[in-house]
Amino acid sequence: MTRANVTDDIEAIVEDTDLPRRLKDDVYSTIEERDVTVEEADQIAKAVQSRYQETRVDPLDPVGTVSAQSIGEPGTQMTMNTFHYAGVAEIDVTQGLPRLIELVDARKTPDTPMMTVHLEDEYATDREKAHEVVWKIEATRILALGDISTNVADMLVQIDLNEETLMERWPTVDQVEDVAEEIAETIESKLAVQTRQAGTMIEFGPEEPSYRDLLQLVEELREVVFKGIEDISRVVIRKEETDEGEEFVLYTEGSAFGDVLGIEGIDASRTTCNNIHEIYRNLGIEAARETLINETMHTLEEQGLDDVNIRHLMLVADIMTNRGEIESIGRHGISGNKESVLARAAYEVTVNHLLDAAIHGEVDVLEGVIENVIVGKPVQLGTGDVDLRMGASQD
Repeated sequence: MTRANVTDDIEAIVEDTDLPRRLKDDVYSTIEERDVTVEEADQIAKAVQSRYQETRVDPLDPVGTVSAQSIGEPGTQMTMNTFHYAGVAEIDVTQGLPRLIELVDARKTPDTPMMTVHLEDEYATDREKAHEVVWKIEATRILALGDISTNVADMLVQIDLNEETLMERWPTVDQVEDVAEEIAETIESKLAVQTRQAGTMIEFGPEEPSYRDLLQLVEELREVVFKGIEDISRVVIRKEETDEGEEFVLYTEGSAFGDVLGIEGIDASRTTCNNIHEIYRNLGIEAARETLINETMHTLEEQGLDDVNIRHLMLVADIMTNRGEIESIGRHGISGNKESVLARAAYEVTVNHLLDAAIHGEVDVLEGVIENVIVGKPVQLGTGDVDLRMGASQD
């Protein structure tokens, strides 16, 4: 039998199994790598199918309760590295229980927003090229470009720009004076003042002589962003071993996911951030769900709790995203939107829920776990859902 025929037979065996498409592809590629016979391939496929069927959930299993236990129990063990730790090259990242709470609460902005930015082509391997991307991302303010002084006698703010810094941050501009002119124009538009520029010196002042206005101008000048993205205060560049080989990866303090994706040199397919709402706005709900799973799993792994089955995290992510938008697990989200009055009341603000239900004449059909526990009825899960009676003998 030729190798082509063997390959066709193996493919047919794998296709005949009761496995999801992704698992079939994994089994087939693994068998191809090992160069096994048709009989061995049949045994492998059957063994994988058997293991897969064993791991499937039985009908009427309380998957929600099991998932809550699976995630909640290790959550109580998160005593180390709880609040902040010196993360990637000293970028401060929230970890542990606070990060887990942040994720299930679906906070609009994380305590420490950050992005992991991957580069493509020569930008990933050439440090100078990578730095070009850094200066396009990192917010460049005046204190990074030169010295500021105030001339009280003439009521002037004077800026002495550093030539080396200007050439480093504007590598495509030939003349330093051109950069200084661009900075002067930015100051004029942002602060509504008239500037005078000579070489790398820029000066301006308030319309009317006023010491208070002069100091106010200096304070406003410190906040003006001359290059980069305002929300990104710092970018750290590191050389790392990735699936693509050795390359430069950027880590940012602050995030502006949508703005970064359009910058030349950035690999949009691998770049990500820890703000699930930004992912949702730019890439959609499926990407947000995937990020939610990855971030939750990463948080647990950081604490050495990587034995939590990912399917429990997938269930939580599914519940949070199945309506097409991100909902928190709380009274402002999933728990507060349940159809059952008693289930809503059991979570928080009990009296308010009961009062509102009474005013609107709501009816609780007692289908869920919580409401049946409250009223003392058997829960309609597992054996509680089976309605079997033994009949009298007909003999």
